[in-house]
Amino acid sequence: MYSEDISAASMETARAYRSRLLEGMAHSVALKGYADTTVADIVREAGVSKRTFYECFATKKDCLIALYVAASHGGLKVLKGAIDPGRDWKTQVEHAMGAYLACLAGNPALLRTLFIDILSLGPEGLQVRRQMNQEMADFVVQVVNAGHPQTPQDDALTATLAMAVIGGINELVLQAIENNRTADLQALTGPCSALVRAVLAVPR
Repeated sequence: MYSEDISAASMETARAYRSRLLEGMAHSVALKGYADTTVADIVREAGVSKRTFYECFATKKDCLIALYVAASHGGLKVLKGAIDPGRDWKTQVEHAMGAYLACLAGNPALLRTLFIDILSLGPEGLQVRRQMNQEMADFVVQVVNAGHPQTPQDDALTATLAMAVIGGINELVLQAIENNRTADLQALTGPCSALVRAVLAVPR
């Protein structure tokens, strides 16, 4: 039992260090961008040693990928929390998209890193981006096909259409980032909601 307690404590400590390093990475890339961020920057922001960094991550790239996953899960959590089955489906869509876009707009510098720099990591970056998009699409399918009486279509939403919706929203966000309009991301609530409503309303 004693050894199990020690192991549990060690795991908790490792999780705490990992969390601090992700925050350190987020702060550093927000200030300097990913390309100019070094491991030294990350550990300084996190208040830990380089040895601790390499006990948690093999490379700076791995740390960015972990940050991307954590941030994506955070956005998905916001989206899930904004779903209110008590409202009509159109209001649900509008409310959920507004909350999600507000979450993304909360840290413009980090948002650029997560949407653009992740693709500079090569196959690993592309793979994790696809994984996170798939999780988002799976959630959309789950919500739409839950059989809520306010959902307009009779047939199930396909995974392909759900991914098309996620891809369309991501492209609009990426366009806003490239045009330095991240502060106005919530202005995309209308167009993004219209896209979702259009897909849901089309007979399949």
